[in-house]
Amino acid sequence: MRRRHSKALIPALCLAIAGCTVGPNYQRPSVPPAPAAYKELPPPNPPNGTWKTAQPSDALLKGKWWEIYNDPQLSDLEEKLTVSNQNLKAATEQYFQAREQVRVARSYYYPTLSVGPSISRQHTSANQVGAIRGETYNAFSLTGQVLWEPDLWGQIRRTVEQTRANAQASAADLANIELSLRSELAVDYFEMRGLDTQKQLLDNTVASDADYLQLTERRFKGGVATEVEVAEAQTQLENVRAQDIDVGVARAQFEHAIATLIGVTASSFSLPPMPLTLALPPIPAGVPSQLLERRPDIAGAERRTDAANAQIGIAISAYYPNVTLSGTGGFASSHAGTWIQGPSALWSLGGSAIELLFDAGRRHALTDQAREGYEAQTALYRQSVLNAFQEVEDNLAALRILNDEAATQNAAVNAAIRSLNLSTSRYKGGVTTYLEVLIAQTTQLTNQRTQADITTRQFAASVQLIKALGGGWDTSQLPQM
Repeated sequence: MRRRHSKALIPALCLAIAGCTVGPNYQRPSVPPAPAAYKELPPPNPPNGTWKTAQPSDALLKGKWWEIYNDPQLSDLEEKLTVSNQNLKAATEQYFQAREQVRVARSYYYPTLSVGPSISRQHTSANQVGAIRGETYNAFSLTGQVLWEPDLWGQIRRTVEQTRANAQASAADLANIELSLRSELAVDYFEMRGLDTQKQLLDNTVASDADYLQLTERRFKGGVATEVEVAEAQTQLENVRAQDIDVGVARAQFEHAIATLIGVTASSFSLPPMPLTLALPPIPAGVPSQLLERRPDIAGAERRTDAANAQIGIAISAYYPNVTLSGTGGFASSHAGTWIQGPSALWSLGGSAIELLFDAGRRHALTDQAREGYEAQTALYRQSVLNAFQEVEDNLAALRILNDEAATQNAAVNAAIRSLNLSTSRYKGGVTTYLEVLIAQTTQLTNQRTQADITTRQFAASVQLIKALGGGWDTSQLPQM
């Protein structure tokens, strides 16, 4: 019977040492329900359109999402960003710091062991009370100490839970920073190539306007045109030349920004002109319910909510006593020859429990503070979800509207080209003045530059849509610790 009782006491003792975990267990907060489909998706086959979203059956975005543009130059720049971008390196090291903090928190599960020798020569006072007075002697000791605070109330478990959630949030932050940097690089790249398109357009217009100036000068010499018309043609040519030069300012700035993003000095980096002639790829938007798992910023906000919940348990554990178990053992002697011997052995075992009886409401305030912190983080998490849906809808709308605008602007460019051709024929035939040609030239150039700008905006919006969709990231990439 006694043996059965002793066997029953072993699990009870283990349960007592293991203790319990105070505080609420984490459950992911509810969020606004995801709609069945995005509101701003374009029609399946937009008339004369240049862009469409990928169908739901198409694959989701992959990790190297920039490859869908089929631009080797862009792919090469994105790879360089991975290696050399300093902001990305800093975010990576911050994640490593957060990961090591989990190891620090877990170390408190285990006892600490310290050991060390001590050698001294001492002289006692002759006037002291005791057996040894006025004597000089040696003291040799070798002792070790074990201290352990069993996690009876779950404070360490909640701390580990908190640091793990914070480390996962840091990993999500790293993914979000990388996505932001890559999308910024892609936008800068397409903006620069859009300016190259405008530069090519302006170069061609300068050459065309130079021909018109020569035509007008010949007509003036032949007595058909007036000096005013020559001045107008000269003004038009120089005005377009000024626009041509001005494009270089913005292009240089985008080139410098790209250099900084890939971790090189602006003075040592250059990209050759390359007009934007790519086809706009379809973007696999997926369904709204997938967005919660594919946005790293949402994942980071959700992980911080878990960490805030764990802080409540840490605060509540302060209401319970701190229990410490200790043990000391070693050897001590006044002679080196008998230092490490059985009779020189010493040891002690003990334990303590300390309960705070009065703190003027500090623990209560800290617990309330932790609960309010959790509610605040929950609100931020829900807001991040709403912001994500807005960003997707914004960029879907931008692409849809720009698609319609591009089709209309293409018709405007064709009409402007036809108008200039007619005006040129009328001018050569002596039916009209150069003013009509000048107006047609200006109209054509304005419409062509607008067309180039719309194309650039389409590419920029497509990159922003990819960013809003998470860039191929998903929560399965969060580290399990």
